[in-house]
Amino acid sequence: MNGLGPSSDTALSPRAAAPDGVDDGVPLRIALVTPILPVPYDKTRGRYIHETARALSRLATVRVFLPQVRYLRLPGLAPRSFLHGEVGPDYTLDGIDLEPYTYPGIPGVSRATNGMVGGHALIPRLRAFRPDLVLAYWVYPDGYAALRASRRLGVPCIVGARGSDIHVRSGINAHLTRKVLAGADQVLTVSEAMRAAAIETFGAHPAKVRTIVNGIDTAVFHPRERAAMRAQLGVDADVRLLVYVGRFVESKGLMELLQAFAAIAGRDPRARLALVGDGVMRRQLPELLRAHGIEAQVYLPGGMEPTGVAEWIGASDVLTLPSWSEGYPNVVVEAIACGCPVVVSDVGGAGEIVRKGNGLLVSPRDPAALERALEVALDADWDRAAMAASMRRGWHDVAVDTLDACTRVLAGFRASGR
Repeated sequence: MNGLGPSSDTALSPRAAAPDGVDDGVPLRIALVTPILPVPYDKTRGRYIHETARALSRLATVRVFLPQVRYLRLPGLAPRSFLHGEVGPDYTLDGIDLEPYTYPGIPGVSRATNGMVGGHALIPRLRAFRPDLVLAYWVYPDGYAALRASRRLGVPCIVGARGSDIHVRSGINAHLTRKVLAGADQVLTVSEAMRAAAIETFGAHPAKVRTIVNGIDTAVFHPRERAAMRAQLGVDADVRLLVYVGRFVESKGLMELLQAFAAIAGRDPRARLALVGDGVMRRQLPELLRAHGIEAQVYLPGGMEPTGVAEWIGASDVLTLPSWSEGYPNVVVEAIACGCPVVVSDVGGAGEIVRKGNGLLVSPRDPAALERALEVALDADWDRAAMAASMRRGWHDVAVDTLDACTRVLAGFRASGR
């Protein structure tokens, strides 16, 4: 199977001797492998995978494996697109059984081998856990590692794609992504747009690709009284506040956002922008704000837990996400659930969320179009209660759908005699 087929190792699942089907009264044992989880140096990273894992852990026996590349310290070589750090084996996250581990790599240089090396590091950990099935979120290198390890142990593997692990692939990454999607027993995507990309761009078999849309925590993301939120956050009551929530990277459209906001702020002294998050551009931001002359009109509260994010959304007039690419931008759903209209790039699954009553779609990488849409959104009369009522899918729903996918794949795997 593209070099990722089964080996001669004996299957290690505790259900190995069970007949076909999985309804034997024993909770499914799922090994969830992902590098994308909240960490102290990037609290917003992988929030949605954490929520999925936490909800799934209430329905099955789940151990979450957190692979981390331990990069060699070489001058001039460092990851450029994300904040890099490392958590120890004692790191914990609320509601999940977590096992962090590391494997060696060299930034850029080891890209082609990270999947293989990561797989070698994962195999003994899976063997100790004895899963029925492996579920990996992030196609390459971690989905590749999970697929190799699952085949070695004789259990099925589902790979979930989140966004840029499909949309932003080129060269060797694209080639290896194609191998993973072809070899997995099932592929999960978070939007129909991503499903189409997996099939049309990477050749995944349509019958093996299933969309499971993310949910939200409705106990956190709900309408809040704007004046109270502003008073709590130290924001003047009469400003027109835009909010961005996400990583501080160029591909999220931050340069276009700053240009668009500077034009709006030049005409309207009441305009304000809150940039909630963290990322590789954080050190560059103060200089960029000074260059645009907007440093006094921009809030930088940093990376936040969901409650803090919800408070900033609740204080704002409009949320914007001008990304170059997205899978299923969950912060957009969270904003709408809070009754906050959105201005979002028309990429990935954004068009499956944004409609006439809750926001505007704009072309990516177009600061003039973004500026116009933000002005329209700030001036429009939105039915905030109606938009909030339209977003009620929770993480339990996601977990139920995910467990159903796992159960079906495991039953098919057993029926095939593998």
